[in-house]
Amino acid sequence: MTAIEPLQVPRGLKGVVITDTEVGDVRGAEGFYHYRQYSAVDLAASRPLEDVWQLLVDGHLPTSVAERSRFREEVAPLRRLPPALAEVLPAIARAGEPLDGLRTALSLAAEAEGMRPTIDLSPAERRADALLLCAVTPTVLCALHRLRNGREPIGPDDELGWAANYLWMLSGRRPPAAHAAALGQYLVSTIDHGFNASTFTARVVASTGADLGACVVAAVGALSGPLHGGAPSRALALLDTMGGVDVLDLADPIARVDAVVRPMIEAGDKIMGFGHAVYRTDDPRSLLLRDLARRLGGRQAELGELVEQRVIELLAELKPGRGLRTNVEFYAGIVMDACGVPRSMFTPTFASSRVIGWCANVLEQAADNKIIRPSARYVGPPAPQPVPALG
Repeated sequence: MTAIEPLQVPRGLKGVVITDTEVGDVRGAEGFYHYRQYSAVDLAASRPLEDVWQLLVDGHLPTSVAERSRFREEVAPLRRLPPALAEVLPAIARAGEPLDGLRTALSLAAEAEGMRPTIDLSPAERRADALLLCAVTPTVLCALHRLRNGREPIGPDDELGWAANYLWMLSGRRPPAAHAAALGQYLVSTIDHGFNASTFTARVVASTGADLGACVVAAVGALSGPLHGGAPSRALALLDTMGGVDVLDLADPIARVDAVVRPMIEAGDKIMGFGHAVYRTDDPRSLLLRDLARRLGGRQAELGELVEQRVIELLAELKPGRGLRTNVEFYAGIVMDACGVPRSMFTPTFASSRVIGWCANVLEQAADNKIIRPSARYVGPPAPQPVPALG
């Protein structure tokens, strides 16, 4: 048998196509991304999250009110915590932050629900597991947050849509319609985004035939990194470093922005909320969220626009040719803050919708599976060498 010559590819697999997908795509040069055949931004502006959830999992949008209702009735009971998980959730909450606890909780949920390796399941069984994980994730996250803050969890309200229900389980208050609508659009906009680190992680684990719980837990681990989903609170912290909204009252607010950001850029530090691995033009999610921030109003949104403009100018001056713009994290923090989501829940909130994209990708991987097994180039000392004896 002739040995296969390894291909030399860019670090981080940048630009490398490893499979075909019907879930969606990101066209970075155009500043465009889509879920199946529909613009993700158009979906965020026109459809509730449950419709887009059905699109990602079943391949089509509901075409009638009756079809929409059937899907909502199917997933509503799945949002409740399995009793075995509810019993141990207080201990999980005491052990760490909600995103950390989610990994443990979903492992327990998968075990409690008897999830088996995807390789052993029919498509209908895999779909059922996916729906359960997508439905229960927001409930788990909100319960962990409340327990960690000394409050009892609040169960889902079947009369509320996904976003309104999320804010209800988080705060115990019925949210204003404007907040539910804004958060809903944010959540739809973050369901999927090509083969990002967490989605790729989910597919790698799925390619081994592992159960859906294992695939999602692995993806959550990837999302926790500050260079992926962990950035929204750090982007908002940049505004805090400048002095928060009080900057707007200064005689020269631009000077304050310069005093903070210019040294960071000159030192080569990453400015959280700016730049993206794929987009070389405006991130369409950032444009959507900027509009949402404007609609919600408030001085934080005003400060965000001022900082965005000045940082882009500084990046153009100090990093010419890079074309760095705001990414989804910059305005995500501003929008979630305006909707009453605490900073410790920014990345968990991101995860509460991205789980749908992960599951859609896992279902696609499992339907036509080939184990993902790349190679690495060894650059250590030449082998084999004699094993040295102890002196």
